[in-house]
Amino acid sequence: MFVVSCSLFEQQPRTTNNEKLTTKTMATAPVEKKKDKSKKRTVQVEPVGQVHIQATFNNIILSITNSTGQVVSWASAGKMGFKGSKKNTPYAAQMASQECATKAFEQGLRKVEVFVKGPGAGRESAIRAIQAAGIEVTIIRDVTPLPHNGCRPPKKRRV
Repeated sequence: MFVVSCSLFEQQPRTTNNEKLTTKTMATAPVEKKKDKSKKRTVQVEPVGQVHIQATFNNIILSITNSTGQVVSWASAGKMGFKGSKKNTPYAAQMASQECATKAFEQGLRKVEVFVKGPGAGRESAIRAIQAAGIEVTIIRDVTPLPHNGCRPPKKRRV
């Protein structure tokens, strides 16, 4: 034997034609709000860290991390308010790296190794802005991925 419980089978309050149910007459249970108390992740900032610069044709993204790889601060040209083709300018890269580096410097970062990836225009100006913010650059390494004769090129065009 199965027991079926459904809200249709529960008894509804009876009303007469003259009496209408309103929200005031019906007793409602207090709704409990879900308290989302997610613990904010704290990053331990050390005096030595890394800067990862990804310079594409459309944008530049900077991430300053500690030695274990946890992000201390980040910035991009789009985050700084540049739109369209202005995101791929050396000035936009300078502004983004300056803002990112000052945040990290205030938290206690002093020396960094720089890893640059991509063919974008603001590579050098981003590194200069990091140095101007007071952070000493020890190593500059280009980690742009290069194909070792990977994909086959498309066939030649016949006109």
